[in-house]
Amino acid sequence: MPAYIQVLKPSETALLTFYGTATAVVAGGGRADPKVLLLVFIALLIGSAGVNGITNYLDRDFDARMERTRNRPLPAGRISPPEKALPWIISLIVAGLALSWFLDPLCPVFGLVGLVAAITARKTAITHWMGIISSVIPGLIAWQAVRHGLDLSIAFICLIIAFWVPMHVWSLMLAYRDDYWQAGYTYFPLTVSERTAESVLLLFAVLLSSATLALYSIGKFTFIYLAGAIVLSTVVIAANINLLIRGTGKNAWRVYKLSAYPFLGMIFLLMMVDRLIV
Repeated sequence: MPAYIQVLKPSETALLTFYGTATAVVAGGGRADPKVLLLVFIALLIGSAGVNGITNYLDRDFDARMERTRNRPLPAGRISPPEKALPWIISLIVAGLALSWFLDPLCPVFGLVGLVAAITARKTAITHWMGIISSVIPGLIAWQAVRHGLDLSIAFICLIIAFWVPMHVWSLMLAYRDDYWQAGYTYFPLTVSERTAESVLLLFAVLLSSATLALYSIGKFTFIYLAGAIVLSTVVIAANINLLIRGTGKNAWRVYKLSAYPFLGMIFLLMMVDRLIV
């Protein structure tokens, strides 16, 4: 059973579920119906797990070529044949979409868009751009579930995710550049010099920080959010500047780790706390 849990990428699923649930709290101004919040949490948890599982299944041959990923359940053969995982994965996707329908009729539509984006053109030059689409979906579902309509605030929340995804993924690829290259990955950031790639990462860090700080005014947050956003933005930009100056896979790994729970997790925690306290 642990292998069937691991194939759902628990860490990634947890982050997507948390940011989506936090978005629902923000959408409700800290006063959303607890039953709606619970249903949002369950739908996102199940749906995100299913989508992460299907991408793990589709990527199994690529994962087998890399030192970093070859011990995952599918390439390592802990679930054999890999098709045995499909009923489990598909049932989670279907359940997540079905539950989201009870939130708002548009929610399963968003979910299907995210699913298609997640499984389209895996391990190609457009994979990470499709990943942006699939990654903003939990926020859109959560917002629609509570507000039943979109506005500028959710647009900027989606911008935060859109700028975060490339920085997060590309920093990982730079940290394991040789491993990705020998596995046959021949697209950005591996196809340019390390300095060029690091410069692009810094650009996305600046864009990410700008969107994060702009949300303070657009979303009408308070000093609680602003103070935390300034600190976190400064830290993530500083980490990328350090990477650009010093290079090395170790510094790229630090950017990768920093961008997940310390940055993205804390930003959405700040949003949620701001709305609940004020």
